[in-house]
Amino acid sequence: MRIVALGGGTGLSSVLRGLKEYISGPKKNGVNRPISDLAAVVTVTDDGGSSGRLRSEYRVLPPGDIRNCMVALSKDEHLLGELFQYRFPVGRGLAGHSFGNLFLTALTNITGDFSRAIRVSAQVLAIRGRIFPSTEQNVTLEAELEDGTLIAGETKISRSRRPIARVRLVPRRVRPVPEVLEALRAADLILVGPGSLYTSIIPNLLVEEIVDVISNSRATCVYIANLMTQPGETQHYSVADHVRAIYDHIRPGLFDYVVINTKPVTPRLLRRYRAQGAEPVDPSLEELSLLPLKYVTGNLLQEESVVRHDQSRLTRLLIDKFVKQHLRR
Repeated sequence: MRIVALGGGTGLSSVLRGLKEYISGPKKNGVNRPISDLAAVVTVTDDGGSSGRLRSEYRVLPPGDIRNCMVALSKDEHLLGELFQYRFPVGRGLAGHSFGNLFLTALTNITGDFSRAIRVSAQVLAIRGRIFPSTEQNVTLEAELEDGTLIAGETKISRSRRPIARVRLVPRRVRPVPEVLEALRAADLILVGPGSLYTSIIPNLLVEEIVDVISNSRATCVYIANLMTQPGETQHYSVADHVRAIYDHIRPGLFDYVVINTKPVTPRLLRRYRAQGAEPVDPSLEELSLLPLKYVTGNLLQEESVVRHDQSRLTRLLIDKFVKQHLRR
C-alpha cells in the first residue's frame, strides 16, 4: 500500500514515526510490513524561531518541520536523529538554532535546491520514506480575522486570540513540487493531520493542484482530528467545525473518513488547558453524519505533561482500519 501524509508541526512527525515500522521489508518481531511507500508532504509557511531566522537571513524555505519529519523517519533516531535535533544553547548567532536546520540550510546553499538538500539529508539519516515540501516557492501565510483585520505571518496568526475567518497564501497561485503530485496520484491512502488547522493543515491544501489531484484520486482520504482546540485559532471548534473550515477553504467532500479520539481528558490536565483557553475537541458525531462523512473512533489519547495522540494506538487503528481493509480487497 502507498501512503501520503500531509501536515506540519509535531502532528505529522508523530504519524510518520508510527507508520515507518510498517514500511515493507522482512518481518520484524512477527510484524507484517504492508506499506510499500510512505511520503510526507510538509507545509512551508513557518516564520518563527530558528526556521524563521534562517528563512529571513538566507532566503531558504523553513527547515524545522522538514527536520522533524526526517528524524521521525530516520533509521536511528537515538544517534543521528539526536544530532539533527540538537539545539545550540548559546553562541552569537547560533543560540536557538538546531543542527539539522543549519545542515539543511547549508546544503540548500551548496546544491541551490531545497528539495535536493532534503534528499541528501535523507541519505545521511537513512530515512524510511520520502519527504517533500508542498511547494518550493517562498510563501507567506495571511489570515483575515472575523473583524476584518489582516495578519501576515504564521507566527503572528498563531499568537492572535481573535477568531479567524480565512487564511490564504501570498502569492495566491503557487506551484507544487512535481514529486508531490506523483506521490498523490499513486497513493492508496491519503492522511491529513493532526495539526494546527489554519497554520499546518489548510496551507498545504491551498496549493491548488494538490487539492485537484486529491479530489480526483482513487485513494481513501482520511482526516485525523485534533484532540484539543487552540485558543483563538479554533476556540470552541468541534470536529465537524474543523472539517467545515477545510471544506470552506478548499471544496466539500474532500475526506472519506475522520479519525476521532473518544477517551476523555483527565480533570487535572483539563483544568490546565482550560486555563489557557483550550478544551477537548467535541467529536460531534451527529453533525459529521449530516455532512455526510464516515468516522472511526477509538482511545487515541496519551497524557503526560501535555495531551497528544498515542502514537502506537493511532498507528494500529490506521493499519487495522485502512491498510488491512485495502489489502483485503
